Amino acid sequence: MDIDIENADLLLSTTRSVRRRLDLDRPVPRGVILDCVRMAVQAPTASNGQKWRWVVVTDPEKRSRLAEIYGGTGRPYLEAGARGELSDDPQTIRVYESALYLMSVMHRVPVHVIPCIEGRVGDPGNMSGASFYGSIMQAAWSFVLALRARGLGSVWTTLHLQGEQDAAELLGIPYESVSQIALLPVAYTVGTDFKPARRGPVEEITYWDAWGATERA
Repeated sequence: MDIDIENADLLLSTTRSVRRRLDLDRPVPRGVILDCVRMAVQAPTASNGQKWRWVVVTDPEKRSRLAEIYGGTGRPYLEAGARGELSDDPQTIRVYESALYLMSVMHRVPVHVIPCIEGRVGDPGNMSGASFYGSIMQAAWSFVLALRARGLGSVWTTLHLQGEQDAAELLGIPYESVSQIALLPVAYTVGTDFKPARRGPVEEITYWDAWGATERA
C-alpha cells in the first residue's frame, strides 16, 4: 500500500494544541467522535489488554462542573505562568496565556473527552508505569490525530486530575479501579491552517549508540 507521506507528515506536524481557535458554538456530531475512537483503538496496547475506556461528556451541566474542577486546581498555576513567573520565554508565556483563556471558556467547549484505562498504577517501577500509561496514551494521541484529520481540534490537559476523584464522582467513573489520563476539550476549529511548531534541531537531541553521542562515528 502506498501512503502519501506528504499528507501524513502534514497531519503529524500540524496537530497542534488548540485552545483559542476552538469553535465554541458549532455542534460536534456523536458519529464523528465515534469515528475518532475507532481510529484510536487501533493503537497498540500492552499484552493486548485493550482496557481503554472513553468518557464523552456533552451534558452542559456536567461540562460546567468539569470546568470548575479544572479551574479550581489549575488557575493559580496558569495565572503565575501568564505573568511570566514560571518562565521568561515569550513563547512559553503565550502558552500559559492561551491555557488561561481556555480555562475561561472550558464550560462552552461542546465535547469533553476523558480517556481512561482500567486499573491504577500500584508498582512504582518504571516498566510498570510505562506499560500502564503506554496502553492508553498512544490511543489518546491517535484520537487527537483523527480529530485533526476531520477538521476538529483539542489540547491535552491534565489539570483536572488534581480533582480526579471529584470528576469520577460526577461521571460515575469507578475511582478505585479506573484511571483518568487526561481531559480533551473537543470542537471544530476556526480555520484549519495550523503550522508546525518551532523546535530545535533534532540532531542535537538524537544520540547514536550512547547517551550524548549526537553524531555517527
